[in-house]
Amino acid sequence: MRSKVHVKVKFTEGFTGTGITDFDYKVKIGSDGAAPYDLLLMSLVSCLHATFLDILNKKRIDFTAADIEVWGEKREQVPTTLKLCEIKVGIKGVDLSHRSSVEKSFELATKYCSVYKTVSSVAEIVWEVSFD
Repeated sequence: MRSKVHVKVKFTEGFTGTGITDFDYKVKIGSDGAAPYDLLLMSLVSCLHATFLDILNKKRIDFTAADIEVWGEKREQVPTTLKLCEIKVGIKGVDLSHRSSVEKSFELATKYCSVYKTVSSVAEIVWEVSFD
């Protein structure tokens, strides 16, 4: 992973924009795209999942899919930083004998994911893992 990150956001017509990564990936932002907190929560989930995958790969544990949902609740006082994040992780296609190890691996991911650490410095984060 890179130690420096960079994106560019081009805005047109008020709050309509496109975020562009150095690899030319584009994300619609604003009135016809993702809102700032949508992007923050997506960043949190994608970082957690990448970290979780690294841990499971080292343990040689496979699964077929993961569905991760996150809800954020903002404080009422300004600045309206996050107060609470709830994360629900649904794992599909994992061997029954590995379920405990998968849950422990997700817990470990919360300790190593840099975005999780950043968000958890201002918000309480609770999570649960379920299996389909």
